Amino acid sequence: MPVPDTGTPETGLPYKWVALSNTTIATFMATVNGSIILISLPAIFNGISINPLTSFQYLLWMLMGYGVVTATLLLSFDRLSDMYGRVRLYNIGFAIFTAGSILLFLTPSTGDTGAIEMIFFRLIQAVGAAFIFSNSAAILTDAFPPDERGKVLGLNMVAALSGQFIGLLIGGILAVYNWRYVFLISVPFGVIGTIWAFMKLREPAYPKKARKIDLWGNVTFVGGLTIFLVGITYALVPYGNDGMGWANPWVIGSMAAGLLLLLAFPFVESRGEDPMFSMDLFRIRNFAYGNAAGFLSAIARGGVMIILIMLLQGIWLPLHGYSYESTPFWAGVYMLPLTIGFVIMGPVSGLFSDKYGARWISTLGMILVAISFVILALLPYDFEYLPFAIALLIMGIGNGMFASPNSAAIMNSVPAGDRGVASGMMSTLMNSGFVISMGMFFTIIVVGLTREFPASLSSALTSAGVSQLIPAMSHIPPTGALFAAFLGYNPVQMILAELPLSVTAAISPATLAHAFMPSLASTFIVGAIISLIAAALCSRGGEKYVHEIHTPVTAASNGETESKEVTGDKDNMNRARTEMREQR
Repeated sequence: MPVPDTGTPETGLPYKWVALSNTTIATFMATVNGSIILISLPAIFNGISINPLTSFQYLLWMLMGYGVVTATLLLSFDRLSDMYGRVRLYNIGFAIFTAGSILLFLTPSTGDTGAIEMIFFRLIQAVGAAFIFSNSAAILTDAFPPDERGKVLGLNMVAALSGQFIGLLIGGILAVYNWRYVFLISVPFGVIGTIWAFMKLREPAYPKKARKIDLWGNVTFVGGLTIFLVGITYALVPYGNDGMGWANPWVIGSMAAGLLLLLAFPFVESRGEDPMFSMDLFRIRNFAYGNAAGFLSAIARGGVMIILIMLLQGIWLPLHGYSYESTPFWAGVYMLPLTIGFVIMGPVSGLFSDKYGARWISTLGMILVAISFVILALLPYDFEYLPFAIALLIMGIGNGMFASPNSAAIMNSVPAGDRGVASGMMSTLMNSGFVISMGMFFTIIVVGLTREFPASLSSALTSAGVSQLIPAMSHIPPTGALFAAFLGYNPVQMILAELPLSVTAAISPATLAHAFMPSLASTFIVGAIISLIAAALCSRGGEKYVHEIHTPVTAASNGETESKEVTGDKDNMNRARTEMREQR
């Protein structure tokens, strides 16, 4: 049940707004931290004296390690939150995240040791972020009445996505001065937010059960998801003469073992004495279809930001006269329409879902996302900015129409005592989808580059009058060119450093563009297909359902949960059940 809105004694501010403001700061800080790395990696790698082209594994773990740890811990943390208190563990997470930010700012070493230290400190941040993400939605759901949850969850998600793109701008600015400032920026917010959370947030009154740690559930889920995601991560690392590691026996074995453990998880949970996740929740239509759609939505959009940054930094901005050193900052600027679309529609769609339900709003949102993917797939590499900006705006609007209504539908559908684990499952699927998305999109891109880049480079070398270099250049890994562009370097100048600048300038960036665009278009088409499947799942969800004001009645014939709104006493509830039986 929601926390009584009595206000704080010092300010009279209603408690629900205290909860919203604090969780919004935490979510914003965590997402800024995630995206600020994307832009700042060139300065960070230079600051600790690491060559990004010879340290691909460090680059990969800086990008994906945060998501892997967050995804694997969320569900376990939700069980702990339902046992020991959501607010208590949220506060602890805020403090852990802040400590990780301070450690990153103080990173003492350089070279490979410095990179390993930074990855470890990032993983500490990820532990804190897991506590924050696993409890934010539950705290908001507890604090707000049912008819306001869509709005506030929408505002919280607007803060999250805004943080992703504001992080791009902040990182581009701070990295010019000192790479350590990139991590320092979140420390004041973390310190103030942590103290505020400990002082002001209150544990709501909801029924707590005497529960145990689900050992076998943790082994199958946390172990399986960790092994599987680590396998995906190392599948992107070159293996032998291959540009990727999908043929690596360790990658194959880890992904197979992880998948088997994950497949065993629902069977273990359905037979466990005190499972960490109640499989019965999937009998609730809005919960089941909402989470399935959310997972697919995360897969569709998770790798888009990195792919679009690669497109802008490695191809489009250099073609339009921007230096490679300035492309990280301008890439963030040119992606602002995506943020604007989400900021506009996130709160608006939340308000509409509070009144009319999430089903058709979220369905239309995912259809718009699919349309934006198709527009992006049709663009040439030297596109005009206006259609690109329109596609990003449509994508932002579509994601805004989907995200907050879908989250509100999921959280409204479960009992108060299960909101912690429901919030965790929702966040777990979303973060897992992001990591899977990056692995999937990178695979499509690198496979396409492996096929197209040698011929494109040979043609460029011939046109530049240095065809004698073609045999020597045939061994160049396409991932080197791809990630050099991502990090804001001229990929051809780094690969062909011994050639005169006049030659390399004639080759880049069109060389990479011709090899990059076919596989990029393929990723957008895959994103469109996944978005349409998510839209179909949204349309299968039930009508507006709020657990506090509905009486769930399980239909034995199909295993789905139907509902009948009740507003009165026990007689009204019995009458509602009788009407439901007569209708069936």
